[in-house]
Amino acid sequence: MTTHRTDMSRLEGDTPAQRLLALLEVIAGKDQFFTLQSMVDETGLPKPTLHRMLQQLESSGMLQREADGRHYSKGSRLRRLAETLLLNDTVQGARHAVLTELVDEVGESCNITALSGGEVLYLDRVETSAPLRFYLHPGSRVPMHCSASGKLFLAQMAPAQRRRLLDQMPLQGFTHNTLTDPEALEAEIETVRRQGYAFDDEEFLPGLLCIAVLAPNPEGPSNTGLAIQAPVMRMTRDKALACLPALQRAAEAIATINREALPDTADLASANR
Repeated sequence: MTTHRTDMSRLEGDTPAQRLLALLEVIAGKDQFFTLQSMVDETGLPKPTLHRMLQQLESSGMLQREADGRHYSKGSRLRRLAETLLLNDTVQGARHAVLTELVDEVGESCNITALSGGEVLYLDRVETSAPLRFYLHPGSRVPMHCSASGKLFLAQMAPAQRRRLLDQMPLQGFTHNTLTDPEALEAEIETVRRQGYAFDDEEFLPGLLCIAVLAPNPEGPSNTGLAIQAPVMRMTRDKALACLPALQRAAEAIATINREALPDTADLASANR
Protein backbone atom coordinates (compact mmCIF):
# COMPACT_ATOMS: atom_id res chain seq x y z
CA MET A 1 0.00 0.00 0.00
CA THR A 2 1.43 3.38 -1.00
CA THR A 3 1.36 6.17 1.60
CA HIS A 4 0.83 9.67 0.21
CA ARG A 5 2.83 12.21 2.18
CA THR A 6 0.96 15.42 2.98
CA ASP A 7 2.58 18.69 1.91
CA MET A 8 4.24 19.72 5.17
CA SER A 9 3.60 23.40 4.48
CA ARG A 10 -0.05 22.70 5.29
CA LEU A 11 0.95 21.74 8.83
CA GLU A 12 3.24 24.63 9.49
CA GLY A 13 2.28 27.60 11.64
CA ASP A 14 3.72 30.16 13.99
CA THR A 15 1.78 28.89 16.99
CA PRO A 16 0.57 25.50 18.29
CA ALA A 17 -3.01 26.62 17.62
CA GLN A 18 -2.21 27.32 13.97
CA ARG A 19 -0.54 23.93 13.56
CA LEU A 20 -3.53 22.24 15.19
CA LEU A 21 -5.87 23.98 12.74
CA ALA A 22 -3.63 22.90 9.85
CA LEU A 23 -3.89 19.28 11.02
CA LEU A 24 -7.66 19.65 11.29
CA GLU A 25 -7.77 20.81 7.67
CA VAL A 26 -6.01 17.62 6.61
CA ILE A 27 -8.41 15.50 8.65
CA ALA A 28 -11.45 17.35 7.27
CA GLY A 29 -10.41 16.24 3.78
CA LYS A 30 -10.53 12.53 4.67
CA ASP A 31 -13.45 10.27 3.79
CA GLN A 32 -12.39 7.29 5.91
CA PHE A 33 -11.25 6.44 9.43
CA PHE A 34 -7.57 6.89 10.29
CA THR A 35 -5.12 5.83 12.98
CA LEU A 36 -2.34 7.63 14.78
CA GLN A 37 0.24 5.65 12.82
CA SER A 38 -1.38 6.39 9.46
CA MET A 39 -1.26 10.11 10.24
CA VAL A 40 2.39 9.83 11.29
CA ASP A 41 3.14 8.13 7.96
CA GLU A 42 1.19 10.77 6.03
CA THR A 43 2.47 13.91 7.72
CA GLY A 44 5.93 12.91 8.93
CA LEU A 45 5.26 14.53 12.31
CA PRO A 46 6.84 12.89 15.39
CA LYS A 47 4.49 10.33 16.90
CA PRO A 48 4.40 11.92 20.40
CA THR A 49 3.62 15.33 18.89
CA LEU A 50 0.86 13.99 16.70
CA HIS A 51 -0.58 11.89 19.55
CA ARG A 52 -0.83 15.02 21.71
CA MET A 53 -2.54 16.96 18.90
CA LEU A 54 -5.08 14.21 18.28
CA GLN A 55 -5.82 14.04 22.00
CA GLN A 56 -6.52 17.78 22.04
CA LEU A 57 -8.89 17.48 19.10
CA GLU A 58 -10.62 14.48 20.65
CA SER A 59 -11.09 16.17 24.03
CA SER A 60 -12.64 19.20 22.30
CA GLY A 61 -15.15 17.04 20.42
CA MET A 62 -13.61 17.70 17.01
CA LEU A 63 -12.60 14.03 16.71
CA GLN A 64 -13.92 10.83 18.18
CA ARG A 65 -12.55 7.32 18.68
CA GLU A 66 -14.24 4.41 16.99
CA ALA A 67 -15.24 1.26 18.87
CA ASP A 68 -11.89 -0.47 18.34
CA GLY A 69 -10.10 2.35 20.18
CA ARG A 70 -7.49 2.69 17.40
CA HIS A 71 -9.32 4.50 14.65
CA TYR A 72 -10.40 8.13 14.69
CA SER A 73 -13.25 9.83 12.83
CA LYS A 74 -14.71 13.32 12.67
CA GLY A 75 -16.48 14.31 15.89
CA SER A 76 -19.93 15.76 16.36
CA ARG A 77 -18.57 19.23 17.14
CA LEU A 78 -16.63 19.34 13.86
CA ARG A 79 -19.72 18.26 11.91
CA ARG A 80 -21.83 20.91 13.68
CA LEU A 81 -19.18 23.51 12.82
CA ALA A 82 -19.35 22.57 9.14
CA GLU A 83 -23.15 22.59 9.13
CA THR A 84 -23.33 25.95 10.92
CA LEU A 85 -20.81 27.48 8.54
CA LEU A 86 -22.79 26.39 5.49
CA LEU A 87 -26.11 27.46 7.03
CA ASN A 88 -24.83 30.97 7.79
CA ASP A 89 -22.77 31.52 4.65
CA THR A 90 -25.43 33.51 2.81
CA VAL A 91 -23.09 36.47 2.19
CA GLN A 92 -20.65 34.27 0.30
CA GLY A 93 -23.54 32.60 -1.50
CA ALA A 94 -24.98 35.95 -2.59
CA ARG A 95 -21.62 37.22 -3.83
CA HIS A 96 -21.00 33.96 -5.67
CA ALA A 97 -24.37 34.33 -7.39
CA VAL A 98 -23.40 37.80 -8.60
CA LEU A 99 -20.11 36.40 -9.88
CA THR A 100 -21.89 33.56 -11.70
CA GLU A 101 -24.30 36.00 -13.34
CA LEU A 102 -21.38 38.16 -14.48
CA VAL A 103 -19.64 35.14 -16.03
CA ASP A 104 -22.87 34.24 -17.85
CA GLU A 105 -23.09 37.81 -19.19
CA VAL A 106 -19.49 38.35 -20.33
CA GLY A 107 -18.57 34.73 -21.11
CA GLU A 108 -15.22 34.82 -19.32
CA SER A 109 -13.84 33.81 -15.91
CA CYS A 110 -14.40 36.29 -13.09
CA ASN A 111 -13.09 36.57 -9.56
CA ILE A 112 -13.45 38.50 -6.31
CA THR A 113 -10.25 39.67 -4.64
CA ALA A 114 -9.03 41.37 -1.49
CA LEU A 115 -5.80 42.98 -0.33
CA SER A 116 -3.97 40.68 2.09
CA GLY A 117 -0.70 42.13 3.34
CA GLY A 118 1.27 42.93 0.21
CA GLU A 119 -0.58 40.50 -2.06
CA VAL A 120 -3.89 40.15 -3.84
CA LEU A 121 -5.90 37.24 -2.44
CA TYR A 122 -8.53 35.46 -4.57
CA LEU A 123 -11.65 35.14 -2.39
CA ASP A 124 -13.91 33.52 -4.99
CA ARG A 125 -13.84 32.62 -8.65
CA VAL A 126 -16.20 31.30 -11.31
CA GLU A 127 -14.71 29.76 -14.45
CA THR A 128 -15.93 30.21 -17.99
CA SER A 129 -17.15 27.15 -19.86
CA ALA A 130 -14.81 27.97 -22.75
CA PRO A 131 -12.22 25.22 -23.27
CA LEU A 132 -9.21 27.55 -23.10
CA ARG A 133 -8.89 29.24 -19.71
CA PHE A 134 -6.46 30.00 -16.90
CA TYR A 135 -7.02 28.32 -13.54
CA LEU A 136 -6.47 30.54 -10.48
CA HIS A 137 -8.43 28.96 -7.66
CA PRO A 138 -9.75 30.73 -4.53
CA GLY A 139 -6.91 31.13 -2.07
CA SER A 140 -4.40 31.98 -4.80
CA ARG A 141 -2.19 34.99 -4.17
CA VAL A 142 -0.78 37.35 -6.79
CA PRO A 143 1.74 40.21 -6.38
CA MET A 144 0.10 43.63 -6.34
CA HIS A 145 2.24 45.33 -8.97
CA CYS A 146 1.25 42.94 -11.77
CA SER A 147 -2.42 42.47 -10.86
CA ALA A 148 -5.30 44.63 -12.10
CA SER A 149 -6.95 44.49 -8.67
CA GLY A 150 -3.60 45.13 -7.01
CA LYS A 151 -3.11 48.36 -8.94
CA LEU A 152 -6.52 49.52 -7.79
CA PHE A 153 -5.70 48.77 -4.16
CA LEU A 154 -2.42 50.67 -4.57
CA ALA A 155 -4.15 53.61 -6.26
CA GLN A 156 -6.41 54.31 -3.28
CA MET A 157 -3.50 54.42 -0.82
CA ALA A 158 -1.85 57.64 0.31
CA PRO A 159 1.52 58.12 -1.49
CA ALA A 160 3.52 57.59 1.73
CA GLN A 161 1.62 54.39 2.51
CA ARG A 162 2.12 53.10 -1.02
CA ARG A 163 5.85 53.88 -1.00
CA ARG A 164 6.28 52.17 2.36
CA LEU A 165 4.68 49.03 0.99
CA LEU A 166 6.39 48.99 -2.41
CA ASP A 167 9.83 49.77 -0.96
CA GLN A 168 9.69 46.41 0.84
CA MET A 169 8.44 44.47 -2.19
CA PRO A 170 10.64 43.28 -5.05
CA LEU A 171 9.02 44.36 -8.31
CA GLN A 172 9.63 40.97 -9.86
CA GLY A 173 9.30 40.61 -13.60
CA PHE A 174 7.02 37.71 -14.52
CA THR A 175 6.67 38.58 -18.22
CA HIS A 176 8.05 41.12 -20.66
CA ASN A 177 5.09 43.38 -19.79
CA THR A 178 5.54 43.41 -16.00
CA LEU A 179 6.15 46.91 -14.66
CA THR A 180 9.38 46.59 -12.67
CA ASP A 181 10.44 50.24 -12.75
CA PRO A 182 9.01 52.20 -9.77
CA GLU A 183 8.44 55.36 -11.81
CA ALA A 184 6.61 53.48 -14.54
CA LEU A 185 4.48 51.71 -11.95
CA GLU A 186 3.67 55.03 -10.24
CA ALA A 187 2.60 56.50 -13.60
CA GLU A 188 0.36 53.48 -14.20
CA ILE A 189 -1.17 53.84 -10.73
CA GLU A 190 -1.95 57.51 -11.43
CA THR A 191 -3.74 56.46 -14.64
CA VAL A 192 -5.69 53.83 -12.72
CA ARG A 193 -6.70 56.42 -10.12
CA ARG A 194 -8.08 58.73 -12.82
CA GLN A 195 -9.99 56.14 -14.82
CA GLY A 196 -11.31 53.98 -11.96
CA TYR A 197 -10.39 50.64 -13.51
CA ALA A 198 -7.17 48.77 -14.19
CA PHE A 199 -5.68 46.30 -16.65
CA ASP A 200 -3.29 43.42 -16.23
CA ASP A 201 -2.10 43.13 -19.83
CA GLU A 202 -0.04 39.89 -19.75
CA GLU A 203 1.86 41.27 -16.75
CA PHE A 204 1.55 38.23 -14.48
CA LEU A 205 0.92 35.34 -16.89
CA PRO A 206 1.74 35.35 -20.61
CA GLY A 207 -1.43 35.30 -22.67
CA LEU A 208 -3.73 36.52 -19.87
CA LEU A 209 -5.57 39.85 -19.95
CA CYS A 210 -7.55 41.14 -16.98
CA ILE A 211 -9.71 44.17 -16.26
CA ALA A 212 -10.77 45.02 -12.70
CA VAL A 213 -12.77 47.53 -10.66
CA LEU A 214 -13.34 47.96 -6.92
CA ALA A 215 -16.65 47.44 -5.18
CA PRO A 216 -17.44 51.01 -4.07
CA ASN A 217 -17.28 51.79 -0.36
CA PRO A 218 -18.70 55.19 0.64
CA GLU A 219 -17.13 54.84 4.09
CA GLY A 220 -13.56 54.80 2.78
CA PRO A 221 -11.09 52.59 0.87
CA SER A 222 -12.50 49.41 -0.60
CA ASN A 223 -10.95 46.00 0.04
CA THR A 224 -13.06 44.16 -2.53
CA GLY A 225 -11.99 43.89 -6.14
CA LEU A 226 -13.90 42.34 -9.03
CA ALA A 227 -12.16 41.24 -12.21
CA ILE A 228 -12.69 39.58 -15.58
CA GLN A 229 -9.86 37.41 -16.92
CA ALA A 230 -9.49 35.94 -20.38
CA PRO A 231 -6.87 34.68 -22.85
CA VAL A 232 -5.62 37.44 -25.16
CA MET A 233 -6.73 35.43 -28.18
CA ARG A 234 -10.34 36.05 -27.08
CA MET A 235 -10.04 39.33 -25.17
CA THR A 236 -8.47 42.61 -26.27
CA ARG A 237 -8.43 45.85 -24.30
CA ASP A 238 -11.31 47.16 -26.41
CA LYS A 239 -13.39 44.06 -25.75
CA ALA A 240 -12.56 44.30 -22.05
CA LEU A 241 -13.73 47.92 -21.99
CA ALA A 242 -16.99 46.83 -23.63
CA CYS A 243 -17.48 44.54 -20.60
CA LEU A 244 -16.78 47.38 -18.14
CA PRO A 245 -20.45 48.40 -17.59
CA ALA A 246 -21.38 44.82 -16.66
CA LEU A 247 -18.35 44.63 -14.37
CA GLN A 248 -19.30 47.89 -12.66
CA ARG A 249 -22.91 46.75 -12.15
CA ALA A 250 -21.66 43.55 -10.55
CA ALA A 251 -19.30 45.56 -8.33
CA GLU A 252 -22.22 47.71 -7.15
CA ALA A 253 -24.19 44.54 -6.33
CA ILE A 254 -21.23 43.14 -4.38
CA ALA A 255 -20.89 46.44 -2.50
CA THR A 256 -24.59 46.30 -1.51
CA ILE A 257 -24.15 42.75 -0.21
CA ASN A 258 -21.08 43.80 1.77
CA ARG A 259 -22.91 46.75 3.35
CA GLU A 260 -25.93 44.65 4.29
CA ALA A 261 -23.64 42.10 5.94
CA LEU A 262 -22.22 44.69 8.35
CA PRO A 263 -23.64 44.59 11.87
CA ASP A 264 -26.11 47.33 12.74
CA THR A 265 -24.46 50.20 14.62
CA ALA A 266 -27.23 50.14 17.21
CA ASP A 267 -26.52 46.45 17.83
CA LEU A 268 -22.83 47.22 18.25
CA ALA A 269 -23.55 50.02 20.72
CA SER A 270 -25.82 47.74 22.74
CA ALA A 271 -23.20 44.97 22.78
CA ASN A 272 -20.53 47.40 24.04
CA ARG A 273 -22.60 48.63 26.99
